[in-house]
Amino acid sequence: MAARFIEKAAKFFSLVRFSHTLFALPFALIGFFLAITQGAGEFSFRLFVLILLAMVFARNSAMGFNRLVDKKIDAKNPRTATRELPASRLTSRSVLFFIVINAALFVVVAGMINRVTLFLSIPALVILLGYSYLKRFTALSHYGVGLALGIAPSAAYISVAGNLSTAAMLLSVIVFLWSGSFDILYSLSDEEFDRKEGLHSIPVSLGRRAALAISAAGHFLVLPLLFLLYRACPGFGPVYIAGASIFSLLLIHQHTIVKAGDISRLNEAFFTSNGVASVIFAMFTIADFYI
Repeated sequence: MAARFIEKAAKFFSLVRFSHTLFALPFALIGFFLAITQGAGEFSFRLFVLILLAMVFARNSAMGFNRLVDKKIDAKNPRTATRELPASRLTSRSVLFFIVINAALFVVVAGMINRVTLFLSIPALVILLGYSYLKRFTALSHYGVGLALGIAPSAAYISVAGNLSTAAMLLSVIVFLWSGSFDILYSLSDEEFDRKEGLHSIPVSLGRRAALAISAAGHFLVLPLLFLLYRACPGFGPVYIAGASIFSLLLIHQHTIVKAGDISRLNEAFFTSNGVASVIFAMFTIADFYI
């Protein structure tokens, strides 16, 4: 019985790609500690756990919903045909139940944080679930991903402070541009499939070279925003500067290894560079709050 439960749980962990929490969670933690150190909030272990739970439930809902609505598309795509739903390792009914439970738990946990987060939980769910449909209608679907991830640091800040600061908003814009731009890169792997299926993306609409240029431009815009974030937080010093510099270099690195004529290192750019970049930036930034 226990072995069967573990096997089933492993399938759901795989369904939602739990390791991909490295993209948004580090920035949510920055938002949390930013509110404590500069938003007149106080550290609370209970609140910290609630924010982590809210992040997990929100992301489970979003990824589960994405996999469910994309089931037929994924089945046609050789890159995604082995995912849990098209490969029939999970049923649509079980995934729908998983989504509903996680969405409900997200709202409950948001209500346990404060009244503002409770009111904002429903619009947040609309964004988190709704972005999955965007590629059916617009080439700007990448920025739906950016928006879904970008709300994390501001949500964490509001959870602590009950309001929003300029620094938290800057952090959300940084995540929006960073993640939207790396999603453009990642979509290069499905360019031909998306074109054939009538799905929308910047590579499909404008071509590979233009997509690479737009992605690079988005990441370039992150650099001055990192400086503005530094100016918006008077306590920041050399540790933040070091973390922001490493983060910037890893953004640049992505665009040196992915080229119009060679996308063989796309996974390295998407998973390794971005996952490492977010963790390092969060570690250095949070450390600077207390140095």
